[in-house]
Amino acid sequence: MSTQSTGGGAEGNADADGGCAGATKPPASPAAAGAAVATGASADPPTAATATRRRLVVAALMLSMALVALDSACVSTAVPQIVGELGGFSFFSWLFSGYLLAVTVTLPIYGKLADARGRKPVLLVGSALFLLGSLLCAGAWSMGALIAFRVVQGLGGGAIQGTVQTLAADLYPRERRPKIQAALSTVWASSAVLGPAIGGLLAGYASWRWIFLINLPVGLVALVLLKRHLREAHVVPGSRTRIDWAGALGLFAATSLLLFALVQGGVAWPWLSAPSVALFAGSVVAGAVTFGLERRAEDPIMPGWVWRRPVIAGVNLALGCLGVLMIAPMVFLPTYAQSVLGLSPVAAGFVLSVWTLSWPTSAALSNRLYRRIGFRDTALVGSCVGTLLLAAFPLLPYRGPAWEPALLMLLLGGGLGLFQLPLIVGVQNSVPWHERGTATASVLFCRQVGQSVGGVLFAVVANATLTDRLHSAPPALRGALPHGLDETASALLHGSSLGGAATDYLRHALATAVGHVYLGAAAAAALAVIFLATVTPRRFPTTEGD
Repeated sequence: MSTQSTGGGAEGNADADGGCAGATKPPASPAAAGAAVATGASADPPTAATATRRRLVVAALMLSMALVALDSACVSTAVPQIVGELGGFSFFSWLFSGYLLAVTVTLPIYGKLADARGRKPVLLVGSALFLLGSLLCAGAWSMGALIAFRVVQGLGGGAIQGTVQTLAADLYPRERRPKIQAALSTVWASSAVLGPAIGGLLAGYASWRWIFLINLPVGLVALVLLKRHLREAHVVPGSRTRIDWAGALGLFAATSLLLFALVQGGVAWPWLSAPSVALFAGSVVAGAVTFGLERRAEDPIMPGWVWRRPVIAGVNLALGCLGVLMIAPMVFLPTYAQSVLGLSPVAAGFVLSVWTLSWPTSAALSNRLYRRIGFRDTALVGSCVGTLLLAAFPLLPYRGPAWEPALLMLLLGGGLGLFQLPLIVGVQNSVPWHERGTATASVLFCRQVGQSVGGVLFAVVANATLTDRLHSAPPALRGALPHGLDETASALLHGSSLGGAATDYLRHALATAVGHVYLGAAAAAALAVIFLATVTPRRFPTTEGD
């Protein structure tokens, strides 16, 4: 199984050897197999009982993913109620930043643990941590306590995100992996639409604490299904390698310091202040120490092959760019729709949410394309489409009809579905079982880091553009105009006393700022095209007998 084939046959033909669901070939060697999933890992056709067990496991995976996907979307809607009860308005952004930080830095660690100890124990422990964090969040007595308990949730969320994606690849042969991955994408899409509504209803008619309490019955159902129906063969004696805890701690420290500096820089303190310099310097030092530890480690937490193999290195770089570009619509489009186009919050949410319809649809259909032209070229098509659509956003007419940005988002979701899913499936197909958790976690880790970096970069771009436009405003308007992105959006939503000329000028300034953000996102998409074309090989290797 560990032998990799790079023959000239099309990748679609390689997928065909998967046969029916659950009929993958037995591993070539026990050491390579590690702890292959027993459900669907037999050479014999699956029985009705096996098929039922697999469906229950998939249901548990989707429930687990829904917990993670719904959580932040629900919390974002309930922020006013949370702040009203607990206070701490100046720190509430850490409800999201602390959670994101914990998820990001633990992804590589959980990926390695899943390869060394099996997927099931990692997912069970991660789910239990997430539920513990949810219970603690529901009982939080202050904003500081709630933030700390959100970090506990994030420590479990990192295990859920990475391990669910890995198990989805374990359970199905190559030809059916796009369907299960598309189903998981649908969970995220549905959560993006339903999450704010659920959070608003609970916060408005019950209590924001129920946002966390409803996780408990859903998570317990998922835990019971996984415990009873997920079957993994025991790890072969001698294959239980020692975990590189020193490297894990070093990676945790380096990534945490970097993300903390990116989140707080320009907000809590200036970029060139002593705290920012100290955090960035600390991240560099911790990274250098970790690099030295990893070079000497017998089995490093972030092994060198993740970056030495062109397939994984190219995909990591490309999906890091995807994380960057996703910030433009996710963060800035709702503000544009409300402040520039004058839409209601519900209508603005619809303009954004339409991409959650096309993304999983194109992802589900992507296998028809990559079986013809390959994983890399399918992702190239999607990233090129994304580049053009993002670059077209600044060309939209000022205060034009809402259907125009909505149409762009619908098409963008279709392009990004072709971009992301083939790369994830291609990487999972290119490695044997005992490397799949690490490879999947590295891909998700790079995307998460890209989102953190994108949030910082685009905030700088938007604020710099607004500052320039406000400073160059006509003297008659300059005294009445606000300063900065937050003040501008608030003035447009609530400041009817600005007057017609000042309001129109502000709208023009904000539209220009968001246009520049989209151009930055288009540049990130173009960079992904370059990485795919130059680093990623056209033909992905495939593991035999997978």
